[in-house]
Amino acid sequence: MDDPESDQRRKHSQDLRVTYHETDGQRRVHHANYLNYFERGRVEMLRAAGISYKQLEDAGLLLVVVEMNVRYLAAAEFDDLLTLTTELVEIRKVRIRHRYTICLGDQVIVEADSVIACIDRGGNPKRLPPQLGQF
Repeated sequence: MDDPESDQRRKHSQDLRVTYHETDGQRRVHHANYLNYFERGRVEMLRAAGISYKQLEDAGLLLVVVEMNVRYLAAAEFDDLLTLTTELVEIRKVRIRHRYTICLGDQVIVEADSVIACIDRGGNPKRLPPQLGQF
């Protein structure tokens, strides 16, 4: 049976305004800055579900990127208002898979997928904390 509340937790959207320092000499968002957008999306998705990433780190658990695939379809420029949608696609024992879509108005300009792993401060894989099971 589908759980509409769970579906809502698995997808989070937020607006992002492109700032000048995120752009290159052509006033377009530098490709590396999209990785920062994706991280913001993951952190805000957790926050919206009542989970503090800071508290996870304080408890000695780190969520690290082990894989990132990005497809750049069109450019964003200084002062554009973008919508970032972060979707939780899969949770396993120590890994989480996300999908990201960035839109400028109705146009999809960037798509990406990531795999995030849970580790301790020594770099050892750790089981994801139980509160992530609510997704």
